[in-house]
Amino acid sequence: MFDSPAADPALPNRFAPVRAAAPLVRFFARRIGLSVLTLLGLVTLAFAMTKFIPGDEAQVAAGPDAGPDQVEAMRARLGLDAPAIVQYLRFIWRLLHGDLGTSIVTYQPVLRDLERVLPSTLELVAITMVLNLVIAIPVATIAAAQGGRGLDALTRIAAAIAAGLPVFWVALMLQFLLGTLARVLPISGQRGFGVTVPNWTGMRTLDALLSGNPSAFLDASLYLVLPAATLALHFSSQLFRALRASLELAAASDFIAPVKAKGASTARILWRHALPNALPPVITLAGTQIADMLGAAVLVEAVFARQGVGAYLANAVAQKDTFAVIGTVLFVGAMVCVVNLLVDAILLATDPRLRAAELARGGRQ
Repeated sequence: MFDSPAADPALPNRFAPVRAAAPLVRFFARRIGLSVLTLLGLVTLAFAMTKFIPGDEAQVAAGPDAGPDQVEAMRARLGLDAPAIVQYLRFIWRLLHGDLGTSIVTYQPVLRDLERVLPSTLELVAITMVLNLVIAIPVATIAAAQGGRGLDALTRIAAAIAAGLPVFWVALMLQFLLGTLARVLPISGQRGFGVTVPNWTGMRTLDALLSGNPSAFLDASLYLVLPAATLALHFSSQLFRALRASLELAAASDFIAPVKAKGASTARILWRHALPNALPPVITLAGTQIADMLGAAVLVEAVFARQGVGAYLANAVAQKDTFAVIGTVLFVGAMVCVVNLLVDAILLATDPRLRAAELARGGRQ
C-alpha cells in the first residue's frame, strides 16, 4: 500500500508559506474587488452627468456650420440616436475590450489623447508630492520638538490658514505676485519661446535631462515652480497637521519611556524613534492626497495654461465631449485605485502591527 500524503510529516510545513500568505491574498482580493466596483460607479455617474450637460454632441462633432441632415448623420454614426441605456451598455462593452471611445473634438481615441497629456500631469503631481514631503516632514518634526512653544504654535496657525485657502485663489495670487509684479517666474505655459527638447517621455524636465540640455531643464523647472508650489502649499499643510499629531502620540507611547530614561535628547527621540512609528498613517494620507492632487490639477492647469489631464477634462466638459469625459474620469479613477493598492502594499510591508492584524483576521475566517 502506498503511504497517504497526509502521513508525511513534512507536508504541512511545505504548505505553511501558502497558508501564511492566504490572508494577505484575500486582503488584496477584497481591495481589487472594491476598486472594480468603484470604477463601475464612476463610469455610471460620469455617463449620467454627461447627459445633463447642455449642448449637442452631434452638433459639436459635425461642426458649427453643419446642417440638420449632417448633424443627424453624425448622431447616427456616433450611436447617439440610441436610447441612453443602450449607449451605456455599448460603452461598457467597448470598455471591457480596452476601448475608451473616440473624442468628437480631436477625432482621436481617448486613450491616445490621455497618453499624450498624462505625462505633463504626472510631472506636476510628482514634483508637488516631493515638495509636500520635503516641507511637511521636517517642519512637523521641528514643531513637535518645540512641544507647544512659540514655533510650534506659529506653524500650526500657518498650516490651518494654508489649508483653508482655495487652490485657485492661491494660484492667482502667486501668479500675480511672483509672475506679474516681481517678474521672477513665468506665469503660464510649459516652456519658453524657442526652447525645444525631444519628446521622449512627455515630461519636459525629464526629457531635458535625457537630452543633456541643462538650459532646457532649468526652463522647464521654472515653469513648474508656481503650479507645484500652489498645490504643495495646500497639501503640505494637511500632511503637516497629520504628522504633527501622529508624532505627538508616538512620543507619548510606552516604548518611548525607556529611551527618555536613558537621557536621549528630544530631537533624537523624535527623529530616531517617534518618526518611524508615526509614518504609517501619514503614508496613507499621502496616498489619498495623490487623488486630490489630480482633481486640483484641473484648476491649476487651467490657471497656468498647462496641457495636462486636467485641462483635457475641462475642455471635454466645456465641449460636451462625452467619451473624453467618461474616459478621463475612468482613467483617473483607475490611477487612484492603483495608487491606493500600492499604499496598502507599502503599509503592509512597513508596519508589522498592521500585517499582524491582517494575518490574525485572516486566521479567524
